[in-house]
Amino acid sequence: SASRMIEDIVGCKWSVTVFGLIAAGVARPGAMQRRVEGLTAKVLNERLRKLLRYGLIAREIYAEVPPRVEYRLTGLGKKFTTLLEQIAALDAELNA
Repeated sequence: SASRMIEDIVGCKWSVTVFGLIAAGVARPGAMQRRVEGLTAKVLNERLRKLLRYGLIAREIYAEVPPRVEYRLTGLGKKFTTLLEQIAALDAELNA
């Protein structure tokens, strides 16, 4: 359900962080790790799998040596971005 997905993503700081990086155009896992202190490869891969499973992001594998993998938001992911922005605005209002 949508509410379960929202709770699962929003309730996890790493999921929100990884999603935010992809939404900002950081497409490659190595770049994501360099951007966020404390983000391990294990945690990153778990969160990428979760976001893929929910259909919020898509993965593209390029046939290069070494293979290059990039992530981008899906249509659903773009809608989810709007939802996260609304939650942040509500949060700001509550804490004003």
